[in-house]
Amino acid sequence: MAYKVLLLDGIEAVCKTILERRGIEAVEAPKLAGEALLAAIGDYDGLVVRSATKVTADLLRHAPKLQVVGRAGVGVDNIDIDAATKAGVLVMNTPDGNTISTAEHTCGLIMALARNIPNAVASLKAGAWDRKKYTGTELDGKVLGVVGLGKIGSGVATRMRAFGMRVVGYDPFTTPERAAELGVELADLDQVLAVADFLTVHTPLTDKTRGLVSRANAAKLKKGVRLVNVARGGIYAESDLLGLLEDGTVGGLAVDVYATEPAPADLLPLLQHPNVVCTPHLGASTDEAQEKVAEQIAEQIADTLERKSFKGTLNGKSIALSTNAEVQPYLKLAERFGKFVSQLAPANTSTLHLEYLGTCAAHAEVLTDAILTGYLQSSTEEALNLINARYLAEFNGINVQETHGKESRTYADLIRIRFGKAGSYITFGATLFGADDFRIVELDGFPIEIALEGGILLYRNADKPGVLAAVSAVLAARSINIAALSLGRTGKGIEAVTAVTVDQPLGEAELRDVDAVPGVDHVYFVQL
Repeated sequence: MAYKVLLLDGIEAVCKTILERRGIEAVEAPKLAGEALLAAIGDYDGLVVRSATKVTADLLRHAPKLQVVGRAGVGVDNIDIDAATKAGVLVMNTPDGNTISTAEHTCGLIMALARNIPNAVASLKAGAWDRKKYTGTELDGKVLGVVGLGKIGSGVATRMRAFGMRVVGYDPFTTPERAAELGVELADLDQVLAVADFLTVHTPLTDKTRGLVSRANAAKLKKGVRLVNVARGGIYAESDLLGLLEDGTVGGLAVDVYATEPAPADLLPLLQHPNVVCTPHLGASTDEAQEKVAEQIAEQIADTLERKSFKGTLNGKSIALSTNAEVQPYLKLAERFGKFVSQLAPANTSTLHLEYLGTCAAHAEVLTDAILTGYLQSSTEEALNLINARYLAEFNGINVQETHGKESRTYADLIRIRFGKAGSYITFGATLFGADDFRIVELDGFPIEIALEGGILLYRNADKPGVLAAVSAVLAARSINIAALSLGRTGKGIEAVTAVTVDQPLGEAELRDVDAVPGVDHVYFVQL
């Protein structure tokens, strides 16, 4: 299959080169936007953007073929990840490509802010010679507060310690051992705000980080703190910063990112303040970084389209696991099991109880996604995959309940599905007999072995002689060949459940004939 990828926002040429080397058609359109983009996007399997293009729900609605959106960089604030997930579109970024460039730019802004470098340069170029006016402060011995100790934050901490700074950091995911390696003192957020002479942030923009510094929490800041932001616009409340600078709460601001980009005109009074150092989103703007992220996103997009790897995905934990050799057989079992069960579900079933026993319980989250992918296949016209199956189940009013347990008495691994509403069949159990041998082994308490493949005639019957022969006669009269047979019994002479694998589909007429056999009821045909 020939895939087609659209490259926007002036991505480096190496991205196109790598994709084409991988046999993927790559189309560069650096300025494509608006209605023209909406009209074109429907032809593409993949999309690569930087920060300019907004990947919105509306854009995704115009992209029925789209499988993956790649951000050549770290931040994905310009991509509606929820909408992408609902559409079954993977979103990925390149978290490593611009780490060094962004860390170095942060350090450069800290030094520029400390030594008044931009203002001094402008003054000298204007013909003045004013050394006293631009007296700065040393970094040695000062406290650098770092919020977010990921790769960029850690890189900043390491570099600024070389300048003699004491680094105090906040990151709920950093262990004390890792902090010790970096030479960072861990503290809670309020403690960092209280002691930092310079404060730099390296986190995504979320509800928790939006307005991290604002008029509302100004009292928590050390008086005269210098703020640095090379992460996301909005982490510092832009509307409050000018007032905080003017009253001395904030001693200086170095900013590279803005809530709206390009920075709007109403932000100019802040940017023109003498204690503000500002750059136009240059954190990743080095030749090396742009080459790295373009190379990385090209390889990741190609691997994703070819289902080789899903590195860098942000909304596809389940699909990322689909390349794991240990998990793959369980995923196949789960999806096929879900498809089998869906064809036996009572009308308007709203609850599915899923139980995982044995080693498969470790993969319960992704297996639930796979079960739902199979279960919903015949009931939705939407693009359906491991990314959006859970969302579509919720959208369709299906309540999914999971439980985990130890091994079953009979099988090392067992997945059970139970309907929350009574029907002809309510509880099912399935397991692996081999890497490609998937079987139903329990059905409403009956032990049975049904290979999850082909067409399966399923019915309950009185456990007495002649019933199977009568059913076989009905099938023979219709020239329907039996490929396999399995019988489950609760006790001799009481009731049984029978599964007959046949070589061709059964229609309503054939099912009525089988149902008419004395002692037979609850007749279904399942096609896998």
